[in-house]
Amino acid sequence: MHHWFGPALAAGMFGWFWLMFCLVVGTISLAGSVLWIWMLVEVLTRETDDGNNRLIWALVIVFTHSVGALIYLLVRRQERIRKLGR
Repeated sequence: MHHWFGPALAAGMFGWFWLMFCLVVGTISLAGSVLWIWMLVEVLTRETDDGNNRLIWALVIVFTHSVGALIYLLVRRQERIRKLGR
């Protein structure tokens, strides 16, 4: 049995894990950015300007990035569609 095979195998496995980690993180980052842009466009084009809703939600989304966009998607967007139909 060769003793040099163990470290080489471990290094190879680390490379695969690192590649998978980078792919998963990259995909999540890309999805978060797409969600951010989609919700920002949605706020700026479809949100009413009553009580500065458009400005407040736009600022929330800009400063909190994906978290704010997700909050808008799950909370306000559904309410807006139910109330206004758009």
